[in-house]
Amino acid sequence: MQRMFRSLLQCLLVIASTALGPYAVAQSSLEAELQKELDTPFVVSPEEVVDRMMRAAGVGPGDVLIDLGSGDGRIVIEAVRRGAIRALGVDNDPQLVERARRNAIQAGVADRASFRVENLFETDLSKASVISFYLLPDVNRELMPRFQKLKPGTRLVSHDYGIGDWPADETIELLTPEKTVGRDGKSRVLLFIIPADTRGDWRTELPQHGGEWRFRIDQRFQQLTVASTVGGKPIYVRAARLRGEEIKVVATGIVDGRAWNHLFQGKVSGDGIRGDLTISNGGETRKIPWTATRQQ
Repeated sequence: MQRMFRSLLQCLLVIASTALGPYAVAQSSLEAELQKELDTPFVVSPEEVVDRMMRAAGVGPGDVLIDLGSGDGRIVIEAVRRGAIRALGVDNDPQLVERARRNAIQAGVADRASFRVENLFETDLSKASVISFYLLPDVNRELMPRFQKLKPGTRLVSHDYGIGDWPADETIELLTPEKTVGRDGKSRVLLFIIPADTRGDWRTELPQHGGEWRFRIDQRFQQLTVASTVGGKPIYVRAARLRGEEIKVVATGIVDGRAWNHLFQGKVSGDGIRGDLTISNGGETRKIPWTATRQQ
């Protein structure tokens, strides 16, 4: 969105300077002002918000965090303090990047915390396990296609604003009276987890419980609609959840002549799911290994 506006505005500036000749507005000065309007302004995230963002994303040992629009570096520094093996902040303001570097040195984390001046639309996100940001809604929306290409399980944590029509996996609202802009002294922390692709028809064999099971899964972001049959007969699916690579499906119905509740839990990897099935009928509970294969 920003790029489209910028291109359009540049064209208008060229037309204006050609038509008006010596009366044209100084192009470089006007472009600078327009750029300010298109950029996300620097607004500090309160410490409590930073803490909640870290907790929501579960930042800890082994993580690699990238903060888009890193400002004074506080999120990057906090991620390293919580055990991230490395953290990177990118910002288009050289003065803020220099300030963040100084803050990392003062905090004693400069060996694992780095910052650079960079267009966030050009940042390589593929190595990150966590991506944090406090950006305007239009910027988040433009980043969405890049986010959706990331590895399933990658966590995205945003301050205040969502990502287009993508529903958050978790939303936390907290009072932040020290915040100088925004939502009436409130902040939101939104967590998104890149979902695995589970769309299609899946088949599993459970000879000890019903025989052949089939699942038809339709998916929108992490939201699933699941239909299932066992032994060729429909069974009621009352709930399903996808959280990164982890899938859960709950089905209730008659299997082998008895009423059962079924909790399928597993990890999606490509065209396979591996996990376990817990069955119960109020008096008996059993756990069975479960694998499923996507049908081509």
